[in-house]
Amino acid sequence: MKIAAISDIHGNAYSLGLVLGDLEKRRVDRVVCLGDTVQGGAQPAETVEALRRLACPIVMGNADAWLLDEGDDTKEPTTSQQREVREWTISRLSSSDLDFLRSYQPTVTVDLDAGRRLLCFHGSPHSFDDILLPDTPNETWDQMLGGFSPSIMAGGHTHTQQLRRVREGLFFNPGSVGLAYDYHLSEESYHADPWAEYAILTVEGGEPSVEFRRVPIDVDELVRITRTSGRPHADKVAADYRYQG
Repeated sequence: MKIAAISDIHGNAYSLGLVLGDLEKRRVDRVVCLGDTVQGGAQPAETVEALRRLACPIVMGNADAWLLDEGDDTKEPTTSQQREVREWTISRLSSSDLDFLRSYQPTVTVDLDAGRRLLCFHGSPHSFDDILLPDTPNETWDQMLGGFSPSIMAGGHTHTQQLRRVREGLFFNPGSVGLAYDYHLSEESYHADPWAEYAILTVEGGEPSVEFRRVPIDVDELVRITRTSGRPHADKVAADYRYQG
């Protein structure tokens, strides 16, 4: 059985289309989305349309929840630019689109071969705000995920492809479809990566393996889409990719 995990699209329907095109060659049985679908990018409505067609289960991400119900209690401080983009994003979505986002679930469970199961979430099963990175202390990993072993687990949120054993279980993060980057980079050296990320979980005879995929994107095209979309602060996207065109 093959399950594709996609996450953190952030309104980048262009990169999502490239990932779905790559997936067509992989003959997966199912797709699951780990949240943060539309906020931030230039194509929120187009992203919702693509996800509707895909008809896959979707986890609620922190950015999805913030888009639906802006509040002051978010764990990640927001900037005035992010709030402007949020308002623009909402203006691009229909009431039906917003209802679609409200249908996202805190966690999703997918039955696998040989009695195994895949538990899907955004940050952790406890909260979409939880952060799990390769250098997160072992005690934190065990506290957040240990009780769900021996499940196979998939989470997003950190835009970081990673694989980790958790007790008798296994955790993987497929990375980000819409905005891949190296979390080690300092603020001064930060730049986005010119590819879209996802992962494929294969389970045969109860034994799992994970393949991480990176699909090249055309930065010229992404910047063009953003600049012609009407999205506020479109030039920031070009700056994120250190685009010189």
